[in-house]
Amino acid sequence: MTYAGGLTLVVAGGTAAVAQYAVHKADQVIPQEDILGDAQAEMDVDHIEGPLNILVLGTDKQGGSIRSDTMIVVHVNGDLTEATMVSLPRDLLVDIPDCGPGYSGEPCTNKLNHAASISDDWEETRANVVSTVHDLTGLQFHLGATADFNGFVEMVDIVGTVEICTWKEFQSHHTDRVFEEGCHEYDKEAALDLVRQRYQFYDQIDYDLGLYGDYARQNFQQQAIKSLLEKAKEQGFLEDPAKLTELLEGFGEDKVSIDRPDDLSIADLAVNLRNIDPSAMTTIRVPASSEEGTEWGSVERIHEGAEAEAAASLWEALQNDTLAAWMAANPDWVKSDAANPESYTEGEPTQEPTG
Repeated sequence: MTYAGGLTLVVAGGTAAVAQYAVHKADQVIPQEDILGDAQAEMDVDHIEGPLNILVLGTDKQGGSIRSDTMIVVHVNGDLTEATMVSLPRDLLVDIPDCGPGYSGEPCTNKLNHAASISDDWEETRANVVSTVHDLTGLQFHLGATADFNGFVEMVDIVGTVEICTWKEFQSHHTDRVFEEGCHEYDKEAALDLVRQRYQFYDQIDYDLGLYGDYARQNFQQQAIKSLLEKAKEQGFLEDPAKLTELLEGFGEDKVSIDRPDDLSIADLAVNLRNIDPSAMTTIRVPASSEEGTEWGSVERIHEGAEAEAAASLWEALQNDTLAAWMAANPDWVKSDAANPESYTEGEPTQEPTG
């Protein structure tokens, strides 16, 4: 999440002068990591052209292990002016190349999140997650990144607060904090608490809005990213060298890593993508619906028929940069302004609970 936000933030307001200052600083602060492996697409670093697909893995340290339960595809269009986020549901039923102990290394069907739980060895787990996403979507990625939740917290602290909207009042699953209905400013602790919520969203209003379970959590994450980017841009982090240094250092201490071509600097990328407006970022929900009482528990499944057709055409649109046409044909899966409270109006149910 932090990297997706941070990259687009640098992109959104970068200028040649800022990039010249930032090039060495950015490359020193954000370490390289071999994330994508065979799923890395070729990229002409001397003449960057779209479309670009970026795979972002949100990580969380649990004891001595690293897990990833946030997986986002960030798509940049052909003329490098628009960015779209596609969050992959953690409970999405998928084929996984390596299902870990008990499966003898054979492929299996399970929740997407299981791909990130096969081993305490992060390199093994990360490769399994990337392979699973690649097999699901057919995509190769120009850039990859990992970022842990602590990085997100520190980025919020740098800009002060972020605005996140909720469609109902509920109590945190992790703390005694109560989140009120509507749009509110949240500091770093409250924001981190909110973007981890998913267990309280199985009321009828959640199904009516298509924001039940993990989809609620995705929505909060997407809102937080957009708000973070907008505030950092408004506060001039990319125009003041001293503030830029502060921003880049917020990525440090192994909170964020990036997989990019060796001869491509982050600042060079920023210059090429400077016309992206974070406030205009569009978010897409993977065409899938809930199913309960399965051998895997409650899952999200891409069902045969309309959902399977919409999902297949989504992966194709990400590859061929035809998302505008896809969104026009599939408006039910598009959340163009997740932070707009007017979008949370009750109407006909978009998804009924099953099972």
